[in-house]
Amino acid sequence: MRPRFGLNRFDFRSVDAFAADVRRAETLGWDAAFLPDSQLRRRDTYVLLAAAARATERITLGPLLANPVTRHPTVTASSIATIDELAPGRTLLGWGIGDTAVRLAGLRPARVTELEASTRLMRALLDGAAVEVGAARPAHVPHHRPVPIWIAAGGPRTLRMAAGVADGVFIRVGTHPANIARAVAAIRAGAADTGRDPSAVGVGAVFHTVFVEDAGRALTIGKSMAAGYYEYSPMLFEAPRLDWAGPDPEALKRGHQVWPDFHHAPDLDASGRVVDFLPQAAADAFCLRGGPADIAEQLLAVVRTSPVAFDYIVLHPVPNPTMPDDAERGYMARVAREVLPRVRSALGD
Repeated sequence: MRPRFGLNRFDFRSVDAFAADVRRAETLGWDAAFLPDSQLRRRDTYVLLAAAARATERITLGPLLANPVTRHPTVTASSIATIDELAPGRTLLGWGIGDTAVRLAGLRPARVTELEASTRLMRALLDGAAVEVGAARPAHVPHHRPVPIWIAAGGPRTLRMAAGVADGVFIRVGTHPANIARAVAAIRAGAADTGRDPSAVGVGAVFHTVFVEDAGRALTIGKSMAAGYYEYSPMLFEAPRLDWAGPDPEALKRGHQVWPDFHHAPDLDASGRVVDFLPQAAADAFCLRGGPADIAEQLLAVVRTSPVAFDYIVLHPVPNPTMPDDAERGYMARVAREVLPRVRSALGD
């Protein structure tokens, strides 16, 4: 079974623009449309998803990712169930500790135990169960729908926990085979810990994709992607045997006005030059990069060396596409026409 390919960047300038862009993605052959739940950067996630649901027929929709900090899990369960009424059977809830949505609000990301508890609560509510929450009566979502919950994770503790409670796990560890193998091993161990069949836990991957045909510039931006992984999860440098030979990432960010982090800096060329001390191997380990043929070749190598067949592959565009995206030459269209057919054909689709 080939993976389903998803995109997580669209035209966010208005609700109507977003819905039209997701409809275009569906027409181009993308399988899934995800969007960040980041209240200080974009319009309301569930309003956008409702508009996209009305404008499409086939494509899978959902947040990637929502979190238990900025919205109470009972609110999220109600919201995602409502979206599934509009897009029956093609809704997915991507769940995690919280990234920019949490940090830009001055809050702390959820702990692993909080993420686990919130997932169990939402799973029960979405399955129609009444859950004791310490209120006068048990909590219940009257319009419950069996929406799958996928947890996005990179650290071993979160990966193991996710495999025990979620329907699927999105791994965000870069592209290096050693990190992917470690992540998959953690998922399998977590499933076994709770008596679940590891094959029953879906696995997806999120890959930063530096779609830049100038090799030198692609490498520079790729180093910024590697730095972004290191600043949040330095352990990811261990398996690929990479060294961080520069100053502390926080000191670098302050000294060079990199904000909010190396993944989301407005000028990724500049942030990449800040960490030019990183070797090419670091960029290779944490992103796909280059033109269409390069991206397809690298993606196929990742898929073929993975110890598990991915259910979803989310290709995160880097840099973020300018809007409005060029209908013929923009990221969405070019990847759909010049990358995905090569990969699908090579995988036997």
